Amino acid sequence: MDLRLSPSTLTTSVRPALTSRLTSSPPTSHVDADFSGALKNALTAVSASQNNATRLQQEVQMENPQVSLEETMVSMQKAQIGFQAALHVRNRMVQAYTDIMNMQV
Repeated sequence: MDLRLSPSTLTTSVRPALTSRLTSSPPTSHVDADFSGALKNALTAVSASQNNATRLQQEVQMENPQVSLEETMVSMQKAQIGFQAALHVRNRMVQAYTDIMNMQV
């Protein structure tokens, strides 16, 4: 009995869902390719992360046994990192705007 997996058997035996995604056509959902769409999606993700961290904090304060303190702390750190990244992007955009406004025409 041969138990080795080759690249051709890996996609069909271990990951059948991957095979269907590879052979199907690309999704037809609308993807924002412009900067404003990407920024909006990133801010929405940061907001969702902050909302999730807040919800987990409230659950820990209510002593819900299904929510761990570790999970809450990790969620809070993810939200903080996301917010800091968004803040840096905003600061760079404001700096770029002021640099452009200070250029002589």
